[in-house]
Amino acid sequence: MGLSALLLLADGRFPAGGHAHSGGAEAAVRAGRVRDTASMAAFLTGRLHTTGLVSAALAAAAAAGQDAGRLDAAAEARTPSPALRATSRRLGRQLLRAARAAWPHPGLDRLAAEFPRGAHQSVALGTAALAAALTPAQAATAAAHESVNGPATACVRLLGLDPYEVAAALARLAPQLDAVAEAAVAAALCGDPDALPAASAPLLDVYAEQHHSWKVRLFAS
Repeated sequence: MGLSALLLLADGRFPAGGHAHSGGAEAAVRAGRVRDTASMAAFLTGRLHTTGLVSAALAAAAAAGQDAGRLDAAAEARTPSPALRATSRRLGRQLLRAARAAWPHPGLDRLAAEFPRGAHQSVALGTAALAAALTPAQAATAAAHESVNGPATACVRLLGLDPYEVAAALARLAPQLDAVAEAAVAAALCGDPDALPAASAPLLDVYAEQHHSWKVRLFAS
């Protein structure tokens, strides 16, 4: 159900602000850890199984109608970097604005009222999925997809990578993405925000703080 809505929500052209963010790729490129398609694929794999899993579980829980306030607190606790917390809320606010225009729903209105400065992006994504009549599994898939697709697109711009090779790398990552989404849903349906995955990616936190201090950068994060 809701396949068209899922495609719209996962589309990089959906006006949720994600195109302005690299998901840590810009800092990883400057550090020399991402320099070609192979190292990009390794970066995306690590991101998928850490922050991607966490975001997918939070989105699935929100799409299942679980308490958004508790989920937002869980997202806050799983985001050590102040820069990443600010970015997540900024993206959540933008996503919520777009979702309220596309799928008017009381849940979106409540989330906007409870978090006027923005709920965490994963919670906003899951609530948008709920408003669009998507399932928790579809919300998890959208979150997992976003965790790798945005950084991959950024790498094309940052390194001038062959977009065909980047698309092939994403295609090879698809089975892992599906597995992460499945694990995220299983964790989310337990119903306890405290028991959601808390996989960490310390380098992403470090990169976020470094990137925030740069005077010149191509992406917002």
